[in-house]
Amino acid sequence: MMLPPILQRLRLPVIAAPLFIVSNPKLVIAQCKAGVVGSFPSLNARPASQLDEWIHEITEALAEHDRDHPDAPSAPFAVNQIVHRTNDRFEVDMQVCAKWKVPIVITSLGAREDLNHAVHDWGGITLHDIIDDRYARKAIEKGADGIIAVAAGAGGHAGRWSPFALAQEIRKWFDGPLILSGAIATGRAVLAAEAMGADFAYIGSPFIATPEARATDEYKAAICAGGAADIVYSSLFTGIPGNYLRSSISAAGLDPDNLESGTPADMKFASASGAKAWRDIWGSGQGIGVIDKVRPAGELVARLAEEYRAAKAALCAS
Repeated sequence: MMLPPILQRLRLPVIAAPLFIVSNPKLVIAQCKAGVVGSFPSLNARPASQLDEWIHEITEALAEHDRDHPDAPSAPFAVNQIVHRTNDRFEVDMQVCAKWKVPIVITSLGAREDLNHAVHDWGGITLHDIIDDRYARKAIEKGADGIIAVAAGAGGHAGRWSPFALAQEIRKWFDGPLILSGAIATGRAVLAAEAMGADFAYIGSPFIATPEARATDEYKAAICAGGAADIVYSSLFTGIPGNYLRSSISAAGLDPDNLESGTPADMKFASASGAKAWRDIWGSGQGIGVIDKVRPAGELVARLAEEYRAAKAALCAS
């Protein structure tokens, strides 16, 4: 199956994951200018009226870049919509996305047929993130254009299955756009995702350690200092299993090795110390061991692209 035209002009087969609290227009614009899809959760724009301002800012900045660089146009951007019933902004945020004809809408925590139809009506595409094959099938049945397979090791809300298992199960029946997530932090890993049958790699945690990201210096430093052993998988903080930095859990006065389980009803966790999920309990994937310093998003993409080219050349030469 041919990829949608909107996904055919990337410098590198990478979609930057929407990072709750962290992603903002500055980061998205830098990602898109560098040639990968940039994205942000609509809920990062607060108050809700700010969403219109953010999309306006991104649209204008990318249009200006394209006018000045006709031989190296920007990649499209995406807005992440939380479809779960707890999102009381869903309808209003979708109206804003329709106004600007957002090119890509990423849906999470539920698939909706009406949303897919609406995005298609204005000429956009939808990508739905899932953690297992069953949810992938439901998303495609409801009209999603592509699947984001969130495998074990991904930052934030993540699945339990190996990326090998998840990608190969989906590829048995689906030949559309497949994006693979799970500890991908190098150009070599991007090529490996393609070798497993994915069309794109989904990368989040490395972009936290960029000056454009809306994260504290302490959060960025923890990303640069951490490794796979510093990641804790727990459902306590949002009721949905996810990966978080051990140091942030300890700083909240909790024992990372003895956490209770949470349920979907617990989506507004706050510890006795007042720490809150995402703001103080920091999401991160297992691939951060290769992140050694804070670097601009454009520089990060350039590094990924060089590693990707080198790995591809080495493979062809072997």
